[in-house]
Amino acid sequence: MNGRFDPSVVKALLFDLGGVVFAFDFAHALAHWAPLSSLPADALGLAFSHDEDYQRHERGELSSAQYFDTLRRKLALNASDEAIEAGWNAIFREEIGETLDAVEAARRYLPCYAFSNTNKSHHAAWRAAYPRIEPAFDRVFASSDIGLRKPERAAFERVCREIGLPPQALLFFDDLAENVAGARACGLQAVQVHSPADVRGALRQLSCLP
Repeated sequence: MNGRFDPSVVKALLFDLGGVVFAFDFAHALAHWAPLSSLPADALGLAFSHDEDYQRHERGELSSAQYFDTLRRKLALNASDEAIEAGWNAIFREEIGETLDAVEAARRYLPCYAFSNTNKSHHAAWRAAYPRIEPAFDRVFASSDIGLRKPERAAFERVCREIGLPPQALLFFDDLAENVAGARACGLQAVQVHSPADVRGALRQLSCLP
């Protein structure tokens, strides 16, 4: 488990979703788009990135149609919005059931929240794909709803205000080092998740799991 924390001050848990509660892989989007693009497969992969347009889409600053238009240009796609969206939502893989089971068990002892960098299209897709997820949490914060995304300090500050707890009272779980660092810079306690064992180990320290 990456990172120590003080269990005595933890009053609530905050979880990332993608990479923690469900798996995803953008290679599946690229494979879907490859027949629709005039670019070779290797060039297509290089042309796609989590760039400023991607981030604006996750903040809700670009609509799905606007973002898909940027993909159409950057990836040389001869495709409708519907075809682009089908590839966009092909990234979702299996639910990480062991972690979700642990969240549901921990919620008997502490409030559990989720904070996901996600856009409107992905949000709708994973809600449909993983019906257990939203009921497992007291609230899910989506970047496209609050207009802020991890690892921005303002994003963590907003979530803390909405939950009604000081940052140090939240224990945050995320698979990305930059999000863990951003949370800690804002005063949250944090654990970087490499596998469900990291989540379960932290929850045992909190006496939320046997």
